[in-house]
Amino acid sequence: MTSKELAKIAYNALDDKKGVNISIIDISEISTIADYFIIAGGNNENQVKALADNVEEQLYKAECTPNHIEGYSNANWILMDFNDIIIHVFNEEDRLFYDLERIWRDGKQINITDL
Repeated sequence: MTSKELAKIAYNALDDKKGVNISIIDISEISTIADYFIIAGGNNENQVKALADNVEEQLYKAECTPNHIEGYSNANWILMDFNDIIIHVFNEEDRLFYDLERIWRDGKQINITDL
């Protein structure tokens, strides 16, 4: 599968579990670490974990396994590295604090319809 197809699966998995303010940033032209960052928020620890669990399950069904996952135990910021796509699932407080959309503003914000 292409990184674009995997990003769409991840987005839909986050949307399915009511992820808050899901953002997709195409970083393929400014970085070699991945093609896409997908950033989403959750309202509480249980929702943040449910979002991450659903992403992992849906990408596993697409035969894509994570290279690395960190932050799951405290669920403030779960980072999921699937090589070409990196998913960040935050609680709202930490999302505002780290503000990845600002840090990666040189990337191209894209809409799910563009995938």
